[in-house]
Amino acid sequence: MTHDMLHVTEWHNGEKDHSPFSDAEMTRRQTAVRDWMARNAVDAALFTSHHCINYYSGWLYCAFGRKYGMVLTQTASTTISAGVDGGQAWRRSFGGNVTYTDWRRDNFYRAVRQLTAGVKRLAIEFDTVSLDYRRLLEAALPGVEMVDISLPSMWMRTVKSPEEIALIRKGAAISDRGAAAAVACIRDGVPEYEVAIAATNAMIRDIAAAFPFVELMDTWTWFQSGINTDGAHNPVTNKRVARGDILSLNCFPMLFGYCTGLARTLFCGHADDASLDIWQKNLAVHRRGLDLIRPGARCNEIAAELNDLYRGWGLLRHRSFGYGHSFGVLGHYYGREAAVELREDVLTELQPGMVVSMEPMVMLPKGIAGAGGYREHDILIVTEDGAENISRFPVGPEHNIIPHAGRA
Repeated sequence: MTHDMLHVTEWHNGEKDHSPFSDAEMTRRQTAVRDWMARNAVDAALFTSHHCINYYSGWLYCAFGRKYGMVLTQTASTTISAGVDGGQAWRRSFGGNVTYTDWRRDNFYRAVRQLTAGVKRLAIEFDTVSLDYRRLLEAALPGVEMVDISLPSMWMRTVKSPEEIALIRKGAAISDRGAAAAVACIRDGVPEYEVAIAATNAMIRDIAAAFPFVELMDTWTWFQSGINTDGAHNPVTNKRVARGDILSLNCFPMLFGYCTGLARTLFCGHADDASLDIWQKNLAVHRRGLDLIRPGARCNEIAAELNDLYRGWGLLRHRSFGYGHSFGVLGHYYGREAAVELREDVLTELQPGMVVSMEPMVMLPKGIAGAGGYREHDILIVTEDGAENISRFPVGPEHNIIPHAGRA
């Protein structure tokens, strides 16, 4: 090996990129971690998840089989990126950055060791560090005690700052415009993927126009028809929409690692009476759920009341999943603030500044009248005296039986 094959170095290139968050906001986030570290006699924190590195540094990494990290001490914050990323991690990180190369297999751990010299107690994310990962960390850092920061860091993210809420509002508006583009594309005979492309392209263009600089990554649309609506997260296919089909539209713009979302039940041209009955009942659950989101409400109590509505109609056994979840640093492959989910086993009390969805869904299998998956999804900001619904796209049969759905 030659001397010019560096193992850990600084590949800084260019200047820091635009961020929607001020230096004061990013300092606030890192200070919260440092305060927790001081209270718990922790010398440093090593973040390894997409969501925590993004939240505390502003950089969202692309793993592609490599390891990434962020080391936070009382005096420094440093992201750890791979050489394949060039200077992008430096430009996006609030703080410093070091790059490790591929010239030796253990170079990531070498970077961690350099950044944690003298550390006796190191906080790591127990929920995202595998057994093998931890074994290699312990080998690289002999004698260092590992403590968990996954739960404390999650709680730090659950209440959104004014700057986060401003970004989430922008994302919700872009979701609405994506839905409008999708509806304009829906026709008898159109493939699911064409509708999804129309919505996604509209959202990407809106995101590009909204900021002086933004990485255009991860925005997506799920659009399902007929039997494909039975799962809220079913992928887009080349199935063609037919008149009378139940449709499920899910628009998800991604802004700087923050996901927002909108989901609507629709029908192509016509909805039969059985389908209309199920749809209206699910809408009643949705509307009641919107009313229940307020400060002081407990997640499990919201779920219990909405369960009673479904139970009264004999639909509870067709409910698919929880009634909603926290929004913020979130994506389809990372992030979940599990303490703020509207489920029977979550006792969290909602607080002002939390951002949650209301998204009841029932799925009736093929062979039952009204078969299909029915789901509406709005995003709400919990306020001091209630909640603000920031999803504006219309809901229900009066708007979403697509009348122009003639033959494509």
